[in-house]
Amino acid sequence: MDSLMARGCCSEQALSGVNENKEKLTSYFNSCSKLEAFNWLRELSGNFDIPDIVEVRFKNTRKGYYRNVNGLRLKRGDIVAVESSPGHDIGIVTLAGDIVHKQLPKAKHEIDINDLRKVYRKAKQVDIEKWKEAIELERDVMLESRKIAEKLKLDMKIGDVEYQGDKTKAIFYYIADERVDFRELIKVLADTFRTRIEMRQIGARQEAGKIGGVGTCGRELCCTTFITNFVSVTTQAARFQEVSLNPQKLAGQCGKLKCCLNYELAGYIEAQKDFPDRGIMLKTKKGEATYQKTDIYRGIMWYTYRDDKIQTIYPVSVERVKEIIRMNKEGNLADDLISVEKIEWNPPEFSNDVGKESLTRFDATRSGTKKSSKRSRKKYRRN
Repeated sequence: MDSLMARGCCSEQALSGVNENKEKLTSYFNSCSKLEAFNWLRELSGNFDIPDIVEVRFKNTRKGYYRNVNGLRLKRGDIVAVESSPGHDIGIVTLAGDIVHKQLPKAKHEIDINDLRKVYRKAKQVDIEKWKEAIELERDVMLESRKIAEKLKLDMKIGDVEYQGDKTKAIFYYIADERVDFRELIKVLADTFRTRIEMRQIGARQEAGKIGGVGTCGRELCCTTFITNFVSVTTQAARFQEVSLNPQKLAGQCGKLKCCLNYELAGYIEAQKDFPDRGIMLKTKKGEATYQKTDIYRGIMWYTYRDDKIQTIYPVSVERVKEIIRMNKEGNLADDLISVEKIEWNPPEFSNDVGKESLTRFDATRSGTKKSSKRSRKKYRRN
């Protein structure tokens, strides 16, 4: 059942009558599909339009765009047989209609529509049965292939195996730090599993996206849900956001720096444009103060006096820091750093209104309305 979830089918029952676009398949589809895309143009596209291009998803995060050359009425959730090399593959339509043309520019490489492969037909029951048989083989094949690679003493890790829908080819996804000569491995795998073998090298981030999981934030991994193109993440992003450079906290499940460090980086960089240089010491009559940390969005910088044995930190507004630096350049010393009481920051006020309203507050209004309406009727009758 777990192997079916990777295809977007959470139930055996959902695979029966898949090409009828039943409501149960639609509900399942939103809950277990990786890299799910929302069709925000669905209200503008007709329900009976014949799409020229459709987006088809296969196992885990592998997707592709295909031409509907046969004029099929395809909808989101249809299981289709598409062109492959060799034979055909089975996938699920994730997007159809005008939204597909909006998704094409997001691909890593430019895609020529005329070079796209074709959609052969909607999957028949025979195709689905064969597809399900291929899915059931993947886990055992992956475990066995790992043992074979270990016997051949290859410095690589096979992270996932994906069978083609017609069982004529198996794709082995592997991770390796250095270049690996797997020619002997391909021969052994082909003799063992009696199928065509294709090896694809992936990175640690791609492996995490295929396997999936829950991050430290408590939500599903971003590489599993929506990230398609991975951008390099550096420790400089953590420094800009005043995040502690702790490798255990900054690293994700893939062992690399978390992708979410780049999400708010542009906002932090924009907010720090008006901040003074942190390496400048502030000279006051009480002594020299050195920089400690920053609250970027509140516009506060913390300083400590060098001669202070207790090392008390004092919050100073950015405007005050600029003023002290200007005074120091003119040869003057500031009297003191601004204390926390002088910083103008009003925290938001919250009030708890639970239980203050009466459950019958609307009844009085209705009764009053009825009385007023009756009075108006009486006046109208008298007149």
